[in-house]
Amino acid sequence: MHLVRTIESFVAATFRHWHRWLDGARLPSEAGMTTAELLGNAALGIAALVAIWGVLQVLGLDVMTWIRGQLRV
Repeated sequence: MHLVRTIESFVAATFRHWHRWLDGARLPSEAGMTTAELLGNAALGIAALVAIWGVLQVLGLDVMTWIRGQLRV
């Protein structure tokens, strides 16, 4: 259960970060993102997806049952 709460916290923090970014909370001196920053962000996103996939593989159907229960599906 602790792992599920950790994943929930990670997802919530990620959404807060993207929400602030989309709301224009960027630094005023930034003209745009460089290719290196974009590639770095893409690599972090892929790493996060692989980590989440690995956790789901280890935990199996219990996590899927919990998600379905939370979504009431």
